[in-house]
Amino acid sequence: MSAVNITNVAVLDNPTAFLNPFQFEISYECLIPLDDDLEWKLIYVGSAEDENYDQQLESVLVGPVNVGTYRFVLQADPPDPSKIREEDIIGVTVLLLTCSYVGQEFMRVGYYVNNDYDDEQLREEPPAKLLIDRVQRNILADKPRVTKFPINFHPEPSTSTGQQQQEPQTASPENHTGDDVVIGALVGFFRKANGP
Repeated sequence: MSAVNITNVAVLDNPTAFLNPFQFEISYECLIPLDDDLEWKLIYVGSAEDENYDQQLESVLVGPVNVGTYRFVLQADPPDPSKIREEDIIGVTVLLLTCSYVGQEFMRVGYYVNNDYDDEQLREEPPAKLLIDRVQRNILADKPRVTKFPINFHPEPSTSTGQQQQEPQTASPENHTGDDVVIGALVGFFRKANGP
């Protein structure tokens, strides 16, 4: 059983312009007091072929966390389009929200993101040069892919967390992993689907 459970993630301001900030209202519960902070990260997958185009949009520390329920809004700048190949901006990609404790990732929520022009004529006849100010981002918020990883919430001081291997939690209806365990391979799938 995890010491921290995400109870809800609401995607705010969706759909919206590609250049607008991301906003997520995150609700979670803590079942035991934690001495250290939780680290929340938002990662935009910039290319299905090359993880070097991935961008960490935000990383925030929350805590220490006592027993109880919590809610906060995570806001992040949009990805820098100059760090994404132009041909990868339009189309489907992935956005990852992760939560870690003492360097151990225990939760990953993945979303498909569809980027397309905000005008039907531009969609049917795309311009030769990308018009980034006309691109709209739509996060498929109702279909998140959730993966949970078992971790030690009270690691021994001599334990090196960097050497621990994490395995996805087995699927079960109550934790909504089921076929959602695929998020761990989701980014790899996108990379292979468009590979050479």
